[in-house]
Amino acid sequence: MRAIDRVHLFPVRHHSPRASAVLLSMLERVAPDLVLVEGPSDAEGMLGVLTDPETVPPIAVLAYRTDGTPGSVVWPFVTYSPEYVAVRWASTHGKVARFIDIASGQSLADDEEMPSDEALESKSEQEASADATSPHDAVTARSGYRTFEEFWEASFEAPDYQEDAFHAALMAFADVVRHGGPREDQSRARDAVMLAAIEAALADGIAPEKIVVVLGAAHAAAIASGDVDPSAAARFSRTVPTTVTVIPYSFPRLAEQTGYGAGNRAPFFHQRAHDAGGDYRRAALEVLVDFTDHLRLRGFSVSLADTIEAYRLACLLSEIRGKSGPGLDEVREATIATLCRGESAHVDSFLWGTVVGKGVGRVAKGVGKNSLQEEFWAAIAHFKLPKSDEAEAVALRLSDPVHVSISVLLHRLRTLQIPYGALTAQKRGGAPKAGMESLSRVREAWTCQWTPSTEIALVEAIVLGESLAIATEHALNQRLGEAKKAEDATAVLVDAVVTHAVGTVSLALAACERLAAHDDDLPSLASACRALAGLVSYGSSRESLGADEHVIGPLLVKTFARAALRMPFAARGSDEEAPALTEALRVLHELAFTQDTVDKDAWVLAMREVAVAFDALPRCAGAAAGLLLLSRLWTDDDLDAALRLRMSATSEPGRTAEFLVGFLEVNALAIVKNPLVVGILDAYLQSLSVEAFRDAVPMLRRALAELGKTERRYLVENVVAVRGHATQEEASVAARVVSEKDEAQLRAVSDELSKAMDDLDDLL
Repeated sequence: MRAIDRVHLFPVRHHSPRASAVLLSMLERVAPDLVLVEGPSDAEGMLGVLTDPETVPPIAVLAYRTDGTPGSVVWPFVTYSPEYVAVRWASTHGKVARFIDIASGQSLADDEEMPSDEALESKSEQEASADATSPHDAVTARSGYRTFEEFWEASFEAPDYQEDAFHAALMAFADVVRHGGPREDQSRARDAVMLAAIEAALADGIAPEKIVVVLGAAHAAAIASGDVDPSAAARFSRTVPTTVTVIPYSFPRLAEQTGYGAGNRAPFFHQRAHDAGGDYRRAALEVLVDFTDHLRLRGFSVSLADTIEAYRLACLLSEIRGKSGPGLDEVREATIATLCRGESAHVDSFLWGTVVGKGVGRVAKGVGKNSLQEEFWAAIAHFKLPKSDEAEAVALRLSDPVHVSISVLLHRLRTLQIPYGALTAQKRGGAPKAGMESLSRVREAWTCQWTPSTEIALVEAIVLGESLAIATEHALNQRLGEAKKAEDATAVLVDAVVTHAVGTVSLALAACERLAAHDDDLPSLASACRALAGLVSYGSSRESLGADEHVIGPLLVKTFARAALRMPFAARGSDEEAPALTEALRVLHELAFTQDTVDKDAWVLAMREVAVAFDALPRCAGAAAGLLLLSRLWTDDDLDAALRLRMSATSEPGRTAEFLVGFLEVNALAIVKNPLVVGILDAYLQSLSVEAFRDAVPMLRRALAELGKTERRYLVENVVAVRGHATQEEASVAARVVSEKDEAQLRAVSDELSKAMDDLDDLL
C-alpha cells in the first residue's frame, strides 16, 4: 500500500456543521501529529491568530495585493467550519497545523487570467446549454429535491452519521460531481499542489497514520483515486505580492456566498444545529420560538400553541419527504402555514433574517491593522457610530462641530468608495447627489453599516495614503486628472470641500476654470453652475475653501455666461439628448433667478429664442415656454401666439406632442390651472384628423402621464369650462366624479390606519 493511501484524508464541505462534528470525532480517535488543512499556504503565520482565545468567529483570512493594484481574496471561517475546527484542535492539543493550498499571490494572479464574464457570455448555445445543468444540479434533480441546498441538508447535514458512513457517502458524492465546471482546470491544478504538500510531509518522516488532511471533498476524491497530474501545478508559476491578515466577518456576508463549497444560506440556523450537537430538530424548534417572538413584537396574534403546531408540521413534512430532520424548507413552510396564517410575505420580509443571523466576529488585539483600519475603528469608537452588519440611521446636524466631523469622516469614506455610510434621500424626495445638495444641507441623513467589505476596502485603500485625509486627497487628485468636462471638475471640487481636502481645492478650482472655458456640453455646464452656486451660498460653512473662496463667485459668473451663450445651439441637438438638456434648462433657469451675480438678462434672451425656434428640439422649446410662463416673463398674448403657432394643424403631431412633454413637465399644476393654456390644448386636439391623432397618441399619453391626480382634476374642470358646455360649478362636479375613485381609496386607507391605531392602543 502506498504511504499516501495510509494518510487520513477527510472530505468536507466548507461551513458544514455535520462535517465538523464527524471531523472532531475522527481527530480525537486518530490523535494525529500533523494536521494539513486546505487554505492559503502563506497564511500559516495567521494560525496563531485564528486560534487565539480572543478571536471569535465569524472571521476571515484576508489577502490583498501590495503592488498598488487593487485586488483581494478572503477565506471565511465560522465556529463550525471544518478547517477552523481542525486548526483549533491542533492548537488545543499542541499539534502542528499547516495550510497546504496555493498561496494568496498565486490565487490572485490566476484569477486575473480566468475568462472574463464577457468571454463566458460569448459561448455557443451548445456550450451554454451544457453548462446550464451542473453536476450538482443534476444530482439534485435525480434525488428529487428542489435545490442543491435542500439536497445537501437532507443528505449530509440532518442524518446522524458515523465517521465511516459519512466519509464514504461524501467521497462517493464528490467523485460524481468533481468533473466539469468552468474552474475544473484550476481545481485539478490545486489537487497537484496539495498532493505535493502531503508528499513533502511524508518525506519529512512523519508517519502517514499520524497525518490528517482536511480538504474539500472534490480534492479528497481526486487524491484518493490517484487522479492527479503533478505537472498541472505549473499553472500557478505566476504570483503577485500580497500581505495576509485576519479580519472580522459576519453571518449576512457568509449567507451571500451560497453554492457548493462556498457557504450556506442560513449561517445562524446551522450555528444552532452545531451548538445542539447536530440536532436539527432542536435547531428548528429554537428558530420557530424566535419567529414567534418576532411576530409578537410586531403585533401579530401568535401563541406558544402555534409554535408547537409549527414544529409538529415541520417534523411531519420532513418525515413525509424521507428526511432525518426538518431543514430550512420545512421550517419556512411550517411557519407560513401556522404562525403566518398562509402569508409568505412576513417570512420573506423580516423573519428570514433570524435564520441568517447578524453575528459579527472579533479578532484578537495582537493582529496588525494598517493605519486606515486603525483610524477608522478609532473614529467609530470615538463618535459611537454603528459597528454591526445591520443598517442603522445616523442623523447629523451640521451646526454641531462634532456632527460636522462625523460628516467629514463619512464623506471621506464615500469618496474612497469604502462601503460604510450612504446618504439617504431627503423628505422632499429624490436621491441625494454630490454637488450643491451636499453643501446646502443643514442636516444630513446617513445609513451606516459595517460589513467585511468595509474592512477589505480599508486594506486596499492603503495604497492611496496612510490616513483617510491623505488617501482622500490622492483619490480626488486622480479623479481631477481624469476630468474631461466642467461637471467632472466641479464634482471633485465639491467633494474636496465636504471632505476638507484643502490641498485639492486650489487644483480643482483651476481645473474648473480651464475646462469650463472650453466645455460645449450644456448639461455639464449646468451641473458645474449648480455646484459653484452651492459653494457661493454655503461653501463658507464648510471651512475648507480658505483664501480660494473669493475665486468661486467670478468663476460662477463666467461659467453661467458660457452656458447662456451655448444654450440656443445646444437646444438644436439630437432627440436622445432632450431629457438631459431639459433638466439643464431647469437648473440654469433657477440659478438665473436665485444668484444675483449671474447675467439674468442674457439667460432670458436665450430662453425666448429657444421657446419660439422651430429648429430647436420640441421638448426643449416646450420647457423654455413653460419656464417663461411660470416666471411671468411672457404675457398672455405672447403665450397665445407661441402655443397656437406650435399647435397649428399643419404641424407634425409627433413634434407637437414632444413640445407638450417639455411644456407640461416644468410645472404641470400651474399650467393646467391656466384656462388659456387648456383652451389652446383643447382646440389643438380637436383640430387633428383621425390619422394625425393616432400618430400623436403615444406622445400625448407620455405628456399627460406626468399629471398627478390633482392636476387631472384641474384639467377636467378647465376643459369642461372652456368648451362652454357647463358652468364652472358644473365643471367642478365633473372633476369630482373623476376623483370619486381616489376618494374611495383614501377612505379605505383611512380605515386601515384607524384599525392599526386601535390595535396599537390595545397593545399599549
